[in-house]
This record gives sequence, structure tokens and C-alpha cells, in this order.
Amino acid sequence: VQLQASGGGLVEPGGSLRLSCAALGPRYSINPMAWYRQPPGNQRELVATITSDGITNYSDSVKGRFTISRDNIKYTVSLEMSNLQPEDTAVYYCNTKKYGIDYWGQGTQVTVSS
Repeated sequence: VQLQASGGGLVEPGGSLRLSCAALGPRYSINPMAWYRQPPGNQRELVATITSDGITNYSDSVKGRFTISRDNIKYTVSLEMSNLQPEDTAVYYCNTKKYGIDYWGQGTQVTVSS
């Protein structure tokens, strides 16, 4: 499984961005799909997950501001981010599992700054 992420960039505080990630290759049985992030100088942390049934889970820091969604036909996962704050600055990674093995996208930078 290969994951290709897109989106990200520079945005002012209070702004919005959308991240997208497409799974390529033998994509059957991948579940869940998720977004992680790694702020500068910190460890990678979970942002949000979504199962094939559409069950979502969010970290407390993004609840109410971020929305994760997936397309089970196209094998894509997206992250709509609103009211972005400087503390959201990080490299964002999409992730999925297949038979218990983790697969990671290449990471996309999100910078929130005025």
C-alpha cells in the first residue's frame, strides 16, 4: 500500500486548509484511515481516525475544528481543518493499517502564522 498526501501550506491564524490522501496499490482490507502530525521538536501524535463504517475519533486538541472523511470507493481520506492556530503547525501524515501493519504517507507541511 502506498499513500500519497496532498494539500497543506501556509495559512494565517483562523484560516482553513484541506488535506487529502490517496491509497494506491493493493488497497483492500485497509482500515482504519487516519491523520497524524508531528510538530517541530515533538513526537508524532494522532489527529483523527475514521473506520470503513464511518466511525470517527479526534484528539481533544482538534475536536470541533477538524473533520475527517473518507471515500471507500476511491480509497481516499481527507482532513478539513478550520480555525487553524499556530499550535497546529506540524508535518501531517496520513496513515492506514492492513493486517496490523502500518503504512505512512510522505508527510505534508502545515504552517499557521501571521
